[in-house]
Amino acid sequence: AAAAAPEEASAVPLQERPENAPESCPGVSSEAAGKASSCAGCPNQKLCASGEAKKPDPAVADVKARLKDVKRKILVLSGKGGVGKSTVSAQLSFGFAARSMDAGLLDVDICGPSVPRMLGLVGQDVHQSAEGWSPVYVDDRLAVMSIGFMLPNQDDAIIWRGPRKNGLIKQFLTDVSWGPLDALIIDTPPGTSDEHLSIVTYLQDSSIDGAVIVTTPQEVSLMDVRKEINFCKKVNLPVIGVIENMSGFVCPNCNHEEKIFAPSTGGAEEMCSTMQVPFLGRIPLDGHVARAGDAGMSLAQMSPDSKVAKAVDAVITKILEQTDRS
Repeated sequence: AAAAAPEEASAVPLQERPENAPESCPGVSSEAAGKASSCAGCPNQKLCASGEAKKPDPAVADVKARLKDVKRKILVLSGKGGVGKSTVSAQLSFGFAARSMDAGLLDVDICGPSVPRMLGLVGQDVHQSAEGWSPVYVDDRLAVMSIGFMLPNQDDAIIWRGPRKNGLIKQFLTDVSWGPLDALIIDTPPGTSDEHLSIVTYLQDSSIDGAVIVTTPQEVSLMDVRKEINFCKKVNLPVIGVIENMSGFVCPNCNHEEKIFAPSTGGAEEMCSTMQVPFLGRIPLDGHVARAGDAGMSLAQMSPDSKVAKAVDAVITKILEQTDRS
């Protein structure tokens, strides 16, 4: 018989598999944990056999307590890098705050922390208080946390293995004192990796609203977004919806629209229809976006009447419609 495809190799939920476990892992809650033939050679075998691996991570309860006053918890994901995920995260955060909502932006893209630049906070430091780490504030409405605030040199490379990254993510979720928030946006690395599993696991009891997935229109991007959606299904993470970023460029001189990234397979909207997930809207290519990111400004502040600023605002409306449904 043909070998099973990698994604079909095990029906065990991803959160049930310890780090470095084989694909055929029976899961930590299984009676066969640590005893099955597939457990031979796994570094977690003794822990699973003793039953210790079944015990819930106390950090899950700590995260729940820390985020109890956060109304909406939203992950921002992308199938691949370069689609504008962090830019979208930054502008969504600005947009929530502009609606007189208390918003937080948590940057867990450990190796590529661009959020401080995009929020105009380069050079700021994180301060410790009796309640934990204090986020850095853009203004009275918008709080930000990123490893970028902790680097002595902004050009330093962060060369960390998975466990150290996951340790920092855990610390961000358990130690940052956000206070009451209307929305916490969590900007994640591209793809599906250890960091994503860690975030979903730590937030499992915290009533996470779900994921907003960012893509560009062409099939090369969409093929990875389909994987991202399937990842969400496997870890029981609701998909709030998909944003098609860089969706067409309108010439400022003649108003001709050019599809720079041609939607050869119908684009994100058609994919959403096929995969039965909400489509949140399109954000066009616009030079104002790059300038706003470099300047650390919101699009609504830099170019309030532009098509791209109105597109971002429309996406925020759709996100709120999805998260606030009873």
